[in-house]
Amino acid sequence: MSASPIFSSAAMGRPFIFSLPTSFPPCPEKFAEESTKRHATKAARILAAVGAAPKLAAVVPASRLDVRPVPEMVSSGIPQLDSLAGGLARGCLTEICGAASSGRTSVLLCALARATQRGEVCALVDAGDAFDPASAAAAGMEMSRLLWVRCGEKYPWRKNRTAARRGSPADGSNQGMPSDISSGNSYQGLPSGIPQVDENGYGFSRWESQLGQLLKVTDLLLQSNGFGMIVLDLGDVPVQSARRIPLASWFRFRRAVEHTPTALLVLEQQPIAGSCSSMLLKVSAAHAQPGNRPAHSGLTHSELLDQFEITVELLCSRLGKKSERKPVQSMTSFKSRAAWAG
Repeated sequence: MSASPIFSSAAMGRPFIFSLPTSFPPCPEKFAEESTKRHATKAARILAAVGAAPKLAAVVPASRLDVRPVPEMVSSGIPQLDSLAGGLARGCLTEICGAASSGRTSVLLCALARATQRGEVCALVDAGDAFDPASAAAAGMEMSRLLWVRCGEKYPWRKNRTAARRGSPADGSNQGMPSDISSGNSYQGLPSGIPQVDENGYGFSRWESQLGQLLKVTDLLLQSNGFGMIVLDLGDVPVQSARRIPLASWFRFRRAVEHTPTALLVLEQQPIAGSCSSMLLKVSAAHAQPGNRPAHSGLTHSELLDQFEITVELLCSRLGKKSERKPVQSMTSFKSRAAWAG
């Protein structure tokens, strides 16, 4: 066997002779230093080649990225809310959620009034057509600096040309429409007697149509870069319909407003934007203080509400260096006075 001479030599006690190498490998410290230099030189060459391309000139390695600065904060018109959250952030999406009669509209009117008083042009996209100009003017809002976008139409089926081409008579009856619409029954959650038809003559939910208009209008407003504050009022939209807004739309809104001086506010019943929002506030009304009985009312038990005590809770804020799920000081309260209280 090939191993026999080796064993025989070992058995005979003959010494083994090894030839020493002429050069020894460098020490580990020196080898690591040289390897680091080689990697640094190679990375510099790659970055130089990337920077030479016109489309990739702005590429910066992750190790050289600066910490994102804290966005500029503006006053919300409510001192208690400003002390809690620091105000409203420009270039960010802020969610304000709460149930009906919780104080969402009060926060909305105060924020828009303060923004218009600063001389900024604001936009309100009203999905539920619930905005009251008289209350806004009483809150101190300068209406000449407000763009009010009302989504939807009160009687959209009257302008349906397709249904007319299908044989609808001139008297406005619903002949030629699907049976569940023409009968006046509830269709897809709509009230009885209010048919809704699309361009093909089929029924659909009015909230889907209005939310579609809201998304298109918001895209146009964010691309204009001319508004100091844009508010999306989804307070009257059912939660099931509001949650059907794709998450990609919220990501698109966040990216569009990120490098602009616009503060984007979303009013809703429950949070729907998820991680796309930089701040999440929850409002709730603790109690209302009744005022005097209206003189023009003949009802002895009727009275006007004078003040509302509204509680604001900061559920999440991603504006700091480290995102906090819930800050230490997360609640505050303020009183909102009714416009008719004088």
